[in-house]
Amino acid sequence: MGYKLLVTPYQGKIVSALYDGKRMVQVTADERQDSAVCLGGIYVGRVNNIAANINAAFVELAPGVMGYLFLGGEILPITANTHADGKIHVGDELVVQMEREAVKSKLASVTCAINLTGKYAVLVHGKEEVGISSKIVDQEMRARLREFFLQHMGGGFGFIVRTNAVSATEEELLKEIESLIMRYEKLCKNGVHRTRFSVLEGALPAYLCNLRDQYSNFLDGIITDDIVLHQEMEAYLKEYQPEDINKLKLYSDELPLKVLYSFEQRLKEALQKKVWLKSGATLVIEPTEALTVIDVNTGKAVKGRARGEEHFLEINLEAAREIASQIRLRNLSGIILVDFIDMEREESDAVLLRALKEYLSADPVKTTLVDMTPLHLVEITRKKVRRPLHEEGFERILGNGKNECDASACAGGD
Repeated sequence: MGYKLLVTPYQGKIVSALYDGKRMVQVTADERQDSAVCLGGIYVGRVNNIAANINAAFVELAPGVMGYLFLGGEILPITANTHADGKIHVGDELVVQMEREAVKSKLASVTCAINLTGKYAVLVHGKEEVGISSKIVDQEMRARLREFFLQHMGGGFGFIVRTNAVSATEEELLKEIESLIMRYEKLCKNGVHRTRFSVLEGALPAYLCNLRDQYSNFLDGIITDDIVLHQEMEAYLKEYQPEDINKLKLYSDELPLKVLYSFEQRLKEALQKKVWLKSGATLVIEPTEALTVIDVNTGKAVKGRARGEEHFLEINLEAAREIASQIRLRNLSGIILVDFIDMEREESDAVLLRALKEYLSADPVKTTLVDMTPLHLVEITRKKVRRPLHEEGFERILGNGKNECDASACAGGD
């Protein structure tokens, strides 16, 4: 069964939820209208301060809105002014892109390595090379794609080939390459002449990013119950992804779309501290300021059964699959520590780690299984991009997001 992308307005937000059957696997909320700057947007910012001790600059993106710019690396910024020492100075106005949203007390992170993202490739300023997505494992395909993109390299930029490129024709790839290069040339031309705080390229709304970023060959349908959203997505698909236009549907049946897909119930479950597994075991998920801790408990899974090594491995494997799903659904990021049920044999730990690594590999966001620590905690890292689900305001909207669901309701899920 393929995936369906549900896009619907909900309590002042535009929510995009990816479903595998009736199971919600990913959800994002769009609040672009509430912020002067947005994730992925490209701006002319002013350097207000340089902190040499941490090799960083603080760049004002809009009046009163600051971003953190790491000064490591050798990427030359797009700027109207240059200095003899080749460095960035206070007062410089340069083109930057927001690469990570502000999180609590941390400033938004910006970069001079401007990325222009398409469906099949990303054009990257300052890196004259071709990178291939690690999810493309066929060596012959990797070599073919690398050779094709190398033919279209230009001075000052390179490409990262996305997983979607595997299913694209050369004509589709060439069309996108030409479009990305035109955007890049326009950006370079405008970037050196526009005044500070100018918006050179606004960020796509999250729901349009989801249209672009989902793997086309896995996506069966794009469904919305809002006529305005339908028109906006239709216009976007006609211009950028005409091959996907037939997947877009406007839902108008009597049964509300949110009810048909149990939207609020799935969202509530994704905000619960405790997750019940079919075996009767549980996960306890605790986000903190520095990291996220996930604890695997045997719960009812050992009731009336011998506590053997094989049984514990079975529970841990079930938990590993669900943990990978919950990390993606809740958009957990940074450092994640998992306390699985202790097992005695090293072979059992090895089986568990191999399975967890495979489950994590399905996540479109870069997720790395680091290792198992001497204390038998499994360390995972996931790239920080958007806010996690528990910071999106849904707990307030849903009212009881912090309450744990009862065992029967959670265990009865898909």
